[in-house]
Amino acid sequence: MRYETERTGRRGHPDSTTDALARGLGVFSIALGLVEVVAARSLTRALGMQGNETLVRLYGLREIAKGVGILASNDPMPWMWGRVAGDALDLATLATGLEGDNPKRDNVMLALASVAGVTALDIYCAQTLSRESPTPLPPMRDYSDRSGLPRPPKAMRGAARDFEAPRDFRTPEALRPWTSSRPDGAGREQPA
Repeated sequence: MRYETERTGRRGHPDSTTDALARGLGVFSIALGLVEVVAARSLTRALGMQGNETLVRLYGLREIAKGVGILASNDPMPWMWGRVAGDALDLATLATGLEGDNPKRDNVMLALASVAGVTALDIYCAQTLSRESPTPLPPMRDYSDRSGLPRPPKAMRGAARDFEAPRDFRTPEALRPWTSSRPDGAGREQPA
């Protein structure tokens, strides 16, 4: 007699489909990153965004790091959310290619549509992994009862009036304002 046991994904997630999608997006991320690093000049030329080669290479390194993180970690959820943030950055950067008289606007529109599609997959995968995560996120801390004052507000009222500045913080007598029009200096304020 054969018994089936509940199997969990390699990362402890019960849904192996989401785990496989995360792995696939990790491999895609590494491949895309390599293309961005190696062919940055061709990519920027095809998009009419010459001069951004260094930025594209940096984005490529980011993609490679995210892909390696997804494939190597026990829980890819934070790495997937990192991909979502990177996708937002990619979309914003590509949107600058639509400004002005870029002759390659059609290519930019195609790239925007492609990145938007991958972003939808990334969001779906990240949300699913978040729901299935074996280690839930810690609850948000509530700081609404804090004022930022060292004592209660009523105890702080008037505290500055009782403060006496050290002598070396006070304005020297020679720099104090005149209080009368007497030229002999008899009208100066007394030292505090």
